[in-house]
This record gives sequence, structure tokens and C-alpha cells, in this order.
Amino acid sequence: MSNRKPYVRDVKRTWWKDHAFYRFYMLREATVLPVILFTLFLTIGLGALVKGPEAWQSWLGFMANPVVVAINIVALAGSLLHAHTFFNMFPQVMPIRFKGKPIDKKIIVLAQWAAVAFISLVVLIVV
Repeated sequence: MSNRKPYVRDVKRTWWKDHAFYRFYMLREATVLPVILFTLFLTIGLGALVKGPEAWQSWLGFMANPVVVAINIVALAGSLLHAHTFFNMFPQVMPIRFKGKPIDKKIIVLAQWAAVAFISLVVLIVV
């Protein structure tokens, strides 16, 4: 055994603030917080729907609160940011070939956004 102490570099709690890449990464990861709140709000709404009309109306009033609306808007923006970064990364992680030739990355990304738009349209029509 060696009596030497290993070198331990001091790392500040704000190390990520020095680089734009890490700032964006931390912002992207922090968007999960409003998404969690949005999910909790919807879960509470499902419980209110089961309890009856009075509970449902109370939940609708809660959802109309400006703070809740703001949280939902931030959650939507965070979800769109996640989708954007994932869709742009997807062709690099999983290149798609058609008849032996790689498909252009822009086509793959646009196809994914088209699928999101189509599914959203179907949900709007059904609901």
C-alpha cells in the first residue's frame, strides 16, 4: 500500500455555468420539473373525474389558475425542447438506410415532426 494521497480536484457547485453547452444541458434537464407538475395535475384531474361533477368543476377551476396555466406553458415548452433535441439527435444515433443509401437527416427530422403534427391533429379531432 502506498502512503500517498490521491489527487482530488476541487469542483465548484457552479462548474456548469462556465460553458454554454453545459448551461443548455442543465436547462434541458431542468425542464422535467414542470413536466412532473403537469403530470401530477392531470393525475389529480383523473381522480376528480372519478369523484364526480363537483370535484371535476373544482379541478377545472384549479387548472384555470394563472400560475397553473404558466406551469403548463413551461411544461409544453420543455417538452417541445426535448422533442427538438431528440429529433435532431436521432439520425446520428440511428441512421436509416433505404435501398442501401442513407436517408438525409433533414428528411428524418421533418418526418418525425410531421408524425407529431398528425398525431396531435388526430387527438384534437377525436377529443
